[in-house]
Amino acid sequence: MTVLTWSDDRVEQLKKLWENGLSASQIAAELGNVTRNAVIGKVHRLGLSGRAKSPSTAVPRPRKARPAQQMVRVSRPMSRGNTALAQAFEVEMEPDPIAYDNVVPMSQRLSLLELNEATCHWPVGDPASPEFFFCGGKALTGLPYCAHHSRVAYQPAADRRRQSPKTTR
Repeated sequence: MTVLTWSDDRVEQLKKLWENGLSASQIAAELGNVTRNAVIGKVHRLGLSGRAKSPSTAVPRPRKARPAQQMVRVSRPMSRGNTALAQAFEVEMEPDPIAYDNVVPMSQRLSLLELNEATCHWPVGDPASPEFFFCGGKALTGLPYCAHHSRVAYQPAADRRRQSPKTTR
């Protein structure tokens, strides 16, 4: 394998080609026996950042106007998802006994080794942090999460699909 060094001649040629706006691939082809990545590396080592601007890139392209109906946002009621989830899993959804803003009672928090099929496996916090824990609440039958975290984790397919807005004209 032959290792080519960057002679002063080749560096000057590289600088000229770079200032003329050629791509790294084009410069590599022009110089010969050098890869695109070698050209990019040399450009960075030389600190060549400025390029000659071509007139076509100086003028921004006009944007295409999009119809307003594509930008309509449809909100969905929150209670629909909860009802559908309860029907899908045939469980009675009860209000959560505690507020879940990542606030789980200390007595309920579990480590990985303490989890079992009856406890909620929802992770809370950064796993690399010593404060990391799992929810540990009572898991719904057949699911790894409590009622609150099941509502967060499982959303019915009908609610996930984006409904196209109906136009009435």
